[in-house]
Amino acid sequence: QVQLVESGGGLAQPGGSLRLSCAASGFTLDYFAVGWFRKAPENEREGVSCIGSNDGSTHYADSVKGRFTISRDNARNTVYLQMNDLKSEDTATYYCAELSTAECHSAWKSGANMDYWGKGTLVSVSL
Repeated sequence: QVQLVESGGGLAQPGGSLRLSCAASGFTLDYFAVGWFRKAPENEREGVSCIGSNDGSTHYADSVKGRFTISRDNARNTVYLQMNDLKSEDTATYYCAELSTAECHSAWKSGANMDYWGKGTLVSVSL
């Protein structure tokens, strides 16, 4: 069964850290770019970060640049999102998605052309 499963969400205090994982099963992530997205109830879905497959190029939304780091471990078929210096506005459900391309195409933030999506993991940032 082909699926992406996110984990690592939870409650964190402002300034704290969490590491999200996106584990793939039923297929290999090696040849595809992977993106992280988030959706808060009051907001539109936002593209947070993307990592390419060939050169591991990384891309970030301005809102998380300098605080979040995306990485991949192809041996584990997993992509990670390290989130530091968390803010209340980071509260959302976080989803990973596998792009149908090897690299993060120009429209990745829109969530277009994604083959698979995970079901999400909730991140809550509050005192």
